[in-house]
Amino acid sequence: MLAATGFLAVAVFLAAVLSRRVSVLLALTIVPVVAAVVAGQGTRLSELITGGLETVAPVAIMITFAVLYFCLMIDSGLFDPLVRRVVRFAGGDPVRICVGTAVLTVLVALDGDGTSTFLITVTAMLPVFRRLGMRPVVLAGIVGLGAGVMNMVPWGGPTARAMAALDLTSGQVFTPLLPAMAAGIAWVLLASWLIGRSERRRLGGVQLPGVAGGAASTGARSPGDTGGTGGAGGQGLNPGGTAVGTGPVAGRVQTVPVSAPVVAGRAQRWRLVANTVLTLVLVVVLLLQLAELPVVFISAFVLALLVNRPRWSQQQELLQQHGHNVVMVTTMIFAAGVFTGVLGGTGMIEAMARALVGVVPGSAGGLLPVLVAVTSMPLSLVFTPDAYYFGVLPVLAETSAALGGDPAEIARAAVLGQMTTGFPLSPLTAATFVLIGLTGVDLGAHQRFLFRWALGTTLVMTAVALLTGALSW
Repeated sequence: MLAATGFLAVAVFLAAVLSRRVSVLLALTIVPVVAAVVAGQGTRLSELITGGLETVAPVAIMITFAVLYFCLMIDSGLFDPLVRRVVRFAGGDPVRICVGTAVLTVLVALDGDGTSTFLITVTAMLPVFRRLGMRPVVLAGIVGLGAGVMNMVPWGGPTARAMAALDLTSGQVFTPLLPAMAAGIAWVLLASWLIGRSERRRLGGVQLPGVAGGAASTGARSPGDTGGTGGAGGQGLNPGGTAVGTGPVAGRVQTVPVSAPVVAGRAQRWRLVANTVLTLVLVVVLLLQLAELPVVFISAFVLALLVNRPRWSQQQELLQQHGHNVVMVTTMIFAAGVFTGVLGGTGMIEAMARALVGVVPGSAGGLLPVLVAVTSMPLSLVFTPDAYYFGVLPVLAETSAALGGDPAEIARAAVLGQMTTGFPLSPLTAATFVLIGLTGVDLGAHQRFLFRWALGTTLVMTAVALLTGALSW
């Protein structure tokens, strides 16, 4: 009875989400409540929901302050010097341009938000691609590759969902995958070099005038701001290489007048240095797991506020500008707590796993993590992240545990591709349409170009995960 009710609940949830007739928020809350009543455990709803909410609370806190921190860093112009240096390095060589685009994407994508990454990198690099005659689909593909592998960070959507769905920590899911992620980044750089060589052969010997001494500048951008996605204009470069604030993010490029007080310039440089040091320390603390993630991000955000927004009016403006991003993410995490709390607390997930164990041969149990990893990227075209991580992953993890495996391995296998390397080409995410809208590329052409490279990223990371023990064979 429990297994049948559980499978029916998951099926209804998946159907509701994939049909887009019901919002994910409603599906995550209403479906498990109805399932609990059908299973005769309606009187325990308060206990089950509270238990689920307590489980996901640390993840929601971490996500809240991580989003606010990186939004503040982007608004403060932390990545502007990086963009200028990458454009200057690229010059007029298609190979350098492709590799520089990949490097820029990987670094900017540290915030774990695909939309802001696409806005910054495409706006900076599209004029260079256009002036050289390079194909926009190449820009969209390389940016998608870099953003995909970086979406594995713990404050990114997929890993956060995996942690919330299975009640795991970043030390259990993300840290063992660091070598695999490093290999994925190396693969992205190699793929960008190969793609650049192909573009060089196609174009022949060309040189982009005015870029070597120029500097592109991106202004503050909101990760939730997808304005102007219908055009492929982007930020222009005049013949001297100076940034011109036109295109999809027009009005956001900030120019300091020549007559600006020297004191203001010094204050800006001091804030840039402070932000850089704070972000580097934050990354080191995260990688070494010196403290719990919620504590780390709360502390970092408070320090960043003192440096960049010391006045209450400035802090209010920040919260008003980016609060909707936080609300959208955290409400989904808490709703997921209701779903997993009810299905787990009633024993439905365990019952479903037992039913699957009776079908799956015991000898195949060890192959389950590898199977999940290899199929994770292609399934991004079928499942939304919420449907996969909250509906499918818990059942796979419990099945693995029943067969003697580690549920954390299933979570690691999933984040190697499910809406990480797969999200920039999935039609189920809004960020994909931001990317193709900015570059002016057709979705089908984008998918055909990127699919093999993105699948290659997942396969490379899976191989390294097996070699390092993050996944078992």
